[in-house]
Amino acid sequence: MSKYNIHLMVCGGNNCHFNDSDAIICNLRDELEARGLSETVQVILTGCYGFCDKGPVVKVMPGNTFYVGVKPEDAQEIVDEHVMKGRKVERLLYHDPSTKKAIEDPEKLGFLKKQLRIVLRNCGFIDPEKIDEYIARDGYMALGKALSEMTPDQVIKLVKDSGQRGRGGAGFPTGLKWEIAARNKSNEKYVVCNADEGDPGAFMDRSVLEGDPHSVIEAMAICGYAIGAAKGLIYIRAEYPMAIHRLKIAIRQAHEYGLLGNDILGTGFNFDIELRYGAGAFVCGEETALIHSMEGLRGEPTIKPPFPAEAGFKGESTNVNNVETFAAIPVIILKGAEWYNKIGTEKSKGTKVFALAGKINNVGLIEVPMGTTLREVIFEIGGGIRNGKKFKAVQTGGPSGGCLTEKHLDLPIDFDNLVAAGSMMGSGGMIVMDEDNCMVSVAKYFLDFTVEESCGKCSPCRIGNKRLNELLGQICDGKGTPNDLDRLMNMGKVRKDTSLCGLGQSSPNPVLSTLDNFMDEYLAHVKDKKCPAGICKNLMEYVIDPENCVGCTACARVCPVNAISGDRKEIHHINQAICIKCGACKEKCKFDAIFIR
Repeated sequence: MSKYNIHLMVCGGNNCHFNDSDAIICNLRDELEARGLSETVQVILTGCYGFCDKGPVVKVMPGNTFYVGVKPEDAQEIVDEHVMKGRKVERLLYHDPSTKKAIEDPEKLGFLKKQLRIVLRNCGFIDPEKIDEYIARDGYMALGKALSEMTPDQVIKLVKDSGQRGRGGAGFPTGLKWEIAARNKSNEKYVVCNADEGDPGAFMDRSVLEGDPHSVIEAMAICGYAIGAAKGLIYIRAEYPMAIHRLKIAIRQAHEYGLLGNDILGTGFNFDIELRYGAGAFVCGEETALIHSMEGLRGEPTIKPPFPAEAGFKGESTNVNNVETFAAIPVIILKGAEWYNKIGTEKSKGTKVFALAGKINNVGLIEVPMGTTLREVIFEIGGGIRNGKKFKAVQTGGPSGGCLTEKHLDLPIDFDNLVAAGSMMGSGGMIVMDEDNCMVSVAKYFLDFTVEESCGKCSPCRIGNKRLNELLGQICDGKGTPNDLDRLMNMGKVRKDTSLCGLGQSSPNPVLSTLDNFMDEYLAHVKDKKCPAGICKNLMEYVIDPENCVGCTACARVCPVNAISGDRKEIHHINQAICIKCGACKEKCKFDAIFIR
């Protein structure tokens, strides 16, 4: 790379990819070629920068200039103005929504100021399809250190002392899990990476695999050395073709460099990795269900014990960690347990990656130290609520997480605090909601998902959640009673106590947390038969304002069920008994005479 004076780094993350980042790369290269600059200016495909809502992103080095919302047709201007003349393209810079001023340096963005990127350290900085770029940023040095300077027990002790807890949701201490697997006797041991990320709105693990696949491969090899395993398996959704493609390239390159296979780095250690594909079942994120799926069996969880460390894949000792957990391991090995231990809170060390989504200005991928408050994440990193709306709730932990309110905004984010507040860390989904969201329908949305994704093995989840969902449906339709709220609470608590696996046990969390925090909305639905947010269709009433109605008959002409009456130039009326709440009349009215009550 030394021959190049300028590097144009184009985000190749999933969102940017679907917004023509490949075409941007091609156009940039064509423009450079046409001007004879191909030998001095390099165009680089990178992983996700995290600033997903503002993509495609192009970063220019040196200078650290950050262009957002780039289109393929902008390539010519970037080359002509920035590359050739040294003048920044003002219109493509990020503009602060409050000050309207352009921000040239991404490090000055509120989105990045409070982030600490350990897991995401290479995403957006290297070409994920070139192993040399990973190595240039200390890649595989941790593996070399572990194999040449440390015993397996020393590796496990270092990970234990770091205090790292698994990022898949349960938060079990990583080092302890490795220690248990190492102590168990087995004919053959396995290291499994859980890349079956299926939460609605979550894209953390996928982005790491797309942007920095070697970090996971290196960590799995280190884990294999520590527990005495020679075989690694990555269980990844077949729905993630880009991640699969880059993993295949990374595994092949690691083989070519002697970093996978037999006698790694001449140490006598053997380790190899295979990919196994999931079919998109949410329950296969649970480790025993995942293992069954890899074995060609039905993806159903089993009662523990035995734990996978005792009897996992093919009945052998198996260590399962998720993508994010593995991705931090090389840094922990290189920088030490004490360094990592100083980041985060007393019981939750290190950083956490979140997929920030919903009604928020800065949608994207973020990584913050444990202990960062929800307020900092939502209003400083996330840029606050879109369109000046009022914050209402944030759901953490995916479809099995709880909905937290304004009173929780100053809550430091860690495993224990979130559980105490009625939510959970989960894998890291974080969905922000505003005043226009109905919390009853939100609870039903997530329960719809868990009902659909239930494996059906245990009755509390298979039947109980369906009954719970039916009750929510009745409430949203205006057919609920106050007694139904007690039933919801009791049934939810029973689900938590009796379901077979963690997914079933946590599935009532959206219902229970919204009952705790938004009881007024539930009461409005069952007593007043009103949806305060105007979301629940059967509780809406489209009403004509007599002061604004001019009798143009436009609304009556578009009504599909003839629910609107009134002569021309006379005030019209809507028959609520036959109105189907389609909203066609409101859309057609040019005088703002129709509103929802």
